[in-house]
Amino acid sequence: MYKLKAAEWRPQYFKWQVADRVATVTLNRPERKNPLTFESYAELRDTFHKLQYAEDVRAVVFTGEGGNFCSGGDVHDIIGPLVKMDMTGLMSFTRMTGNLVKEMRTCPQPIIAAVDGVCAGAGAIISMASDLRYGTPECKTAFLFVRVGLAGCDMGACAILPRIIGQGRAAELLYTGRSMSAEEGLAWGYYNQIVPAGELLKKAQDMALSLANGPAFAHSMTKKCLHQEWSLSIEQALETEAEAQAICMQTRDFERAYDAFVNKKKPQFEGN
Repeated sequence: MYKLKAAEWRPQYFKWQVADRVATVTLNRPERKNPLTFESYAELRDTFHKLQYAEDVRAVVFTGEGGNFCSGGDVHDIIGPLVKMDMTGLMSFTRMTGNLVKEMRTCPQPIIAAVDGVCAGAGAIISMASDLRYGTPECKTAFLFVRVGLAGCDMGACAILPRIIGQGRAAELLYTGRSMSAEEGLAWGYYNQIVPAGELLKKAQDMALSLANGPAFAHSMTKKCLHQEWSLSIEQALETEAEAQAICMQTRDFERAYDAFVNKKKPQFEGN
């Protein structure tokens, strides 16, 4: 079976750490509020693609250094060159950025965004594409594409954001490009919890560790169904979930949970 040791990966454009089956991605250009470049987009896309083969990662935390999450595409390294590209080059870029979201949504591991400070443009998309989101009182989340003369329909925003916060709220953010405050994000269901900045990373990593210690195969099945059932009828979704749950009932983790219950013990899941 094709398996990789993610702890051995050495990304060039962001920090990468694997501990206790939790991988932490840290954008590390704090002097510019952690913007993305062509190279970091591609490396993130490829990293999330490879996670399907990683045997030592069961959950992922995505964060940024220096009190900010991500300011989006770098003005000088990305936006400047885009102005000069022809349509072929532009389509290659927009498909690449969309593929980052696709790889985040289809990798089997739950992804937890730990968001502080600026979370804008593609940074907001990365938080949106994550499975869980924790923020701080200072976080400001802006899908600001319209403010640079672009449409709000970027990297799946028109498909995913309304499913998180509702059509009307998503439309307002995408039409105006204004920042969503931490209070709004929590009230609207975008953020699962708001915590002090000093506790943010620990909160996200604690949740990731809890998921990593759970039934990993079952978690991957939950993520797959959450993603795929957007486009299914209720009848199709019920059949999909019937098949998924029957598969999970064949795992050793299901048997381990039963045995632990019978013996009044806490189950020790092994992910298979």
